[in-house]
Amino acid sequence: MTMPNFFIAGAPKAGTDLLFYQLDQHPEIYMSPMKEPNFFSAEVRPANFHPSLHPHMRNSEEMMQEYFATDPLPKRFGGMVTSRADYERLFVAVEAERAVGEGSVCYLWSQTAAKAISEAVPGAKIILVLMDPAERAFHQYLKSLADGNVSHSFSVHLDLAFEDRKLPQWQVRLFNPFLAFGQYTGQVQRYLEHFAREQLLISIYEDVRKDYGSWWRQVLDFLQVDSSFVPPEVEVPSTPHFKSGLEPGMLPQERRRLVEFYRDDIHRLQEFLGIELRHWLE
Repeated sequence: MTMPNFFIAGAPKAGTDLLFYQLDQHPEIYMSPMKEPNFFSAEVRPANFHPSLHPHMRNSEEMMQEYFATDPLPKRFGGMVTSRADYERLFVAVEAERAVGEGSVCYLWSQTAAKAISEAVPGAKIILVLMDPAERAFHQYLKSLADGNVSHSFSVHLDLAFEDRKLPQWQVRLFNPFLAFGQYTGQVQRYLEHFAREQLLISIYEDVRKDYGSWWRQVLDFLQVDSSFVPPEVEVPSTPHFKSGLEPGMLPQERRRLVEFYRDDIHRLQEFLGIELRHWLE
């Protein structure tokens, strides 16, 4: 039985989908045919979803049954794999690949995933990409807006998200864990509690964007595969699409509101990782 030996664990909207699909093209890497199986995150289970999302959960469960009835398993974005047997099926097609991976961005936010992964795969390598949390939140909003899941402004979205924080934080809702996704310090600490530092590749999204080629080679070296492989152009299903000129921008007052919310956590993360994140506070 083959299990993954590396995980792209988040953060959401920090470029990890692009990385997943590029790694899927590498001849020495096998990626799960399903992006976002969420198997090791005990929070991502139907019972933890708000009742308003239950119809969506029922549809998701039916789609999962249909998906795992297919042989071979097709490529798919998004899912919720709750059965160990189903999860193992994602990797039955592994042959001689040196690196075997999956990507579920909820694993960073999850309070259970780091421990669960370490128990199942103690030697696993973990890839984390941390994005300016205010920008991360805005990009998640843009995706919801482009998909038609919301139609209100980002200011209204923030009002609703902050109001939502009065409700239980364990429950998955439309606005939770929207803000919690960007509270990185405790999330990173959990991985360092369960994995040796050399098992983690922690990158800052803005640095990645400055020199993607160098970072790409760093990722391949981390996975101990051929780092001369040039990633092809790939289609990323999670990319939001707007008609030309209609994509909104984040207003200064919206950013200030988020910066103030994340300020203390950003300071803690700077000290914890020993890196400069001043630009996240501007």
